[in-house]
Amino acid sequence: MFFTIPTIMTWARIAAIPLILGVFYLPIAPAMQNLIATILFVVFAATDWLDGYLARRLNQVSSFGAFLDPVADKILVCASVLVLVHLNRADVFVALIIIGREIAISALREWMAQIGASKSVAVHMVGKLKTVVQMVAIPFLLYDGVLFGVVNTHLWGVWLIWIAAVMTVWSMVYYLQKALPEIRARAK
Repeated sequence: MFFTIPTIMTWARIAAIPLILGVFYLPIAPAMQNLIATILFVVFAATDWLDGYLARRLNQVSSFGAFLDPVADKILVCASVLVLVHLNRADVFVALIIIGREIAISALREWMAQIGASKSVAVHMVGKLKTVVQMVAIPFLLYDGVLFGVVNTHLWGVWLIWIAAVMTVWSMVYYLQKALPEIRARAK
């Protein structure tokens, strides 16, 4: 099912990328750019949960949707991290860790699927937790100000994005360890 409500929501996450980036080229005050980009990211990131819920609720689960959903998440996160690097709000090393892990684990999952061992690298809680931390860190860094007169989102965002980078490495090591028996068996 190529054009179901959940799949359209997933496509919207991909379409959101130029919108989030484009906000920073609008001739408006930087604080307003930050606010709009943050709202856009939060709204589109929320569709990650909502599209899965609707797919199950409306009985519109499809193999195409199952493929596209994590791709949309990864593209949204990677593009947003690159925007943050460009704005000097995230370290390039963090971006390399996050993007490198996504490429490596996607390739590992593809290979494991080809050899019929995809269950050994199925999504695990550590990967989900990493995603949650990223999805909180990114809007904090996009906002880059003081929220409610109390929360320094830049400071919290920097801490959270580094925690996400550590969790990214941790989850990559976890998935590689789960795949290692198959890798060793195929190397013989």
